[in-house]
Amino acid sequence: MSFRRTLTFAAMVAALVPGTAAAEDVRIVSRDEPLGAVRSALARPAPLAFTMVGVHWQGSGEVWFRTARAGGRFGPWRRAQPEEEDTPDVGSSERRSTAGWNVGNPWWTGAGRRIQYRLSGSVTRLRTFFISSPVTAADRARAASGRTAASIAVAAGPVAQPPIIRRSGWNADESIVRRAPSIADRLRRAVVHHTAGSNSYSPAASAAIVRGIQRYHVLGNGWDDIGYNFLIDKYGRIFEGRGGGIAQNVIGAHAGGFNTGSVGVSFLGTYESTSLSTAARRALQNLLAWRLDVGHVFPRALVDTVSAGSSRWPAGTLVRLRAISGHRDTSYTSCPGNAVYGQLGTIARIVTRIGLPKLYDPEAEGSVGDFVRFTGRLSASRTWLVQVKDAAGTVVAQGGGTGTAVNWTWDATAVPIAFYTYTMSAGPDVRPATFRVPGPPPLAVTRLRASPRVLTPNGDWSGEQTTISFGLTRRSVLGVRIVNAATGSLVRTLLASAERPAGARSLSWDGTTASGAPAPDGSYRAEVSAEAGVEQVSRSVDVVVDRTLGGVSATPALISPNGDGRLESLDVGFELTRQASVRVQFKRSGKVVRTVLSDLLDAGPYTVSWNGRREDGRRVADGLVKAVVLATTSLGTRALGRPVRLDTTRPVVRVLSLRMVNGVARLRFSLSEPAQVHIWYGRRVWSDGDDIVRDRPAGVQSLWRRVRARVVRIVAVDEAMNRSAPAVFRALR
Repeated sequence: MSFRRTLTFAAMVAALVPGTAAAEDVRIVSRDEPLGAVRSALARPAPLAFTMVGVHWQGSGEVWFRTARAGGRFGPWRRAQPEEEDTPDVGSSERRSTAGWNVGNPWWTGAGRRIQYRLSGSVTRLRTFFISSPVTAADRARAASGRTAASIAVAAGPVAQPPIIRRSGWNADESIVRRAPSIADRLRRAVVHHTAGSNSYSPAASAAIVRGIQRYHVLGNGWDDIGYNFLIDKYGRIFEGRGGGIAQNVIGAHAGGFNTGSVGVSFLGTYESTSLSTAARRALQNLLAWRLDVGHVFPRALVDTVSAGSSRWPAGTLVRLRAISGHRDTSYTSCPGNAVYGQLGTIARIVTRIGLPKLYDPEAEGSVGDFVRFTGRLSASRTWLVQVKDAAGTVVAQGGGTGTAVNWTWDATAVPIAFYTYTMSAGPDVRPATFRVPGPPPLAVTRLRASPRVLTPNGDWSGEQTTISFGLTRRSVLGVRIVNAATGSLVRTLLASAERPAGARSLSWDGTTASGAPAPDGSYRAEVSAEAGVEQVSRSVDVVVDRTLGGVSATPALISPNGDGRLESLDVGFELTRQASVRVQFKRSGKVVRTVLSDLLDAGPYTVSWNGRREDGRRVADGLVKAVVLATTSLGTRALGRPVRLDTTRPVVRVLSLRMVNGVARLRFSLSEPAQVHIWYGRRVWSDGDDIVRDRPAGVQSLWRRVRARVVRIVAVDEAMNRSAPAVFRALR
């Protein structure tokens, strides 16, 4: 009876006080503070009478502040950013709005008119948001009603939703909300916070604090809405936070890197050392017992999560979190305070016992068009049932059993590719779970490409065929053909209708027709089509057959244009099948070092010489260059190239030792590069006919020869015919 009277009184209050009145009373004013005045430590009057302060600053330093009433004494110093990881995820539109700023928390100070700052380290800019969020008559009436999160009996479930003050109840300002909320597919965990701020607030002030936080998060930080999903005051009252539905998996802005798939619950106040009230702890337990049951999350589970990037866990890191975690588990922060964090294990055990029996971790593995396995876990043995329904709600398949483990497989290989849902249930005292059956991805041809895009099938072993590669998202009946781009007529079928599984595929075309005859030069199109049931897709990629240019060669591939008469130049040869505008260039690192030909040429063979020098006669430095022939016709520009190396550096040979041992001359010498070495032993007159020739690699070499000699002469000749200076060595007697 008393419960009905409470509801009636609350309804009367809501009817008497317009829902927008309190929201309009909340004011926020920002002010950029002059750093000179701030560093002087003088108290500064605020631009309005405030109840909450939030600070933004730039630089690597830190900011503290304290406040006072008009004419009153200053309170304690407060760190402006005690919980710096209460943020949206990195890269989100909400996070980008404050890029470059350190964002402080909204701190409930109570009535104030003056502020004083203390800076540490580098602070280059400082901006303060002063929020006035007064307590209204509706707040006082609601507080007088005594509505709290009443204890939920440990009895047969499903666990009931605890009393929650909805957004209209605390007069959220819906006019400032920037975007509709984003919804995650599943709920995986809860993250517990404290807001940071004074714990000295009255029951009537709680709603004003929540309104102030919303105003600061949206108009100060530029977020879409208030960051937390739920807030709990020290009196045990639960407030709906970010809009979108209290039973929906609304993505908040409370645990940067871990917002998706989590519900963020924050206590109003600071709980580093202040004990959590019994009412607040009971409210958290009742809220999580209900909310995790809605998401079918086991409260004592360990959940693997991939970080989206936080101060503690870099983006992409696989992190194992408790299903009921504290904010410090996801980031380097003290949140939710030691007084709360130390109780989370006990809270999780109590939450697990509230509202039994329960269904945990319902999952569906597989896909429509294949086998789908449904699994789940019950807190106690029950008769369970899994039903699959189509878009019209008709049951198309079902399976059941008895026990704590749900395990049933649906043969969905022959069903139409469509939208299906499944419901996992275990009687009226267990909350059922309803989710979508995983469907196959839409049929698609992905990553279609032809490499190379131009065929030059003229027998010169360059560009003789192209490879058509692509991916299939699903098993389908596949067809690949080549058509004339101008007429659309079929040139060749590379693959007739044939069933192929999902995955990567590739086929080749050598530029011939179905009869094996060469396809004329021109533009073609490789068309890939796939069909699976009622789905049909096709994609194409352009291919050109152009035999204009071929037979490109560079002879020799190594020259030494140093004026010694050996390998001073090279010839570039090529053939044209039709008239074309031709350029012959030599390039290094993509840049032209010499153009030796630029002319309109008729069909036929051609040869062009190059002496290894630039236009101004300077020799091109040693190293690799590329001889490139470009032929331009109506079909486009074809380019074929060959590598060429310039080497004008003479090898260096040094004799290290020559020793006679038992009639054998043992020789050690070093080479700066691979070369052919010419060695003469014990001669006063040296002639080429008397030399010993060996091909040797770079480095230290050892040779022996059965000859008596105390003098040796060595000359090295490298591949570019560069000759070393003679190395002569005389052994001591």
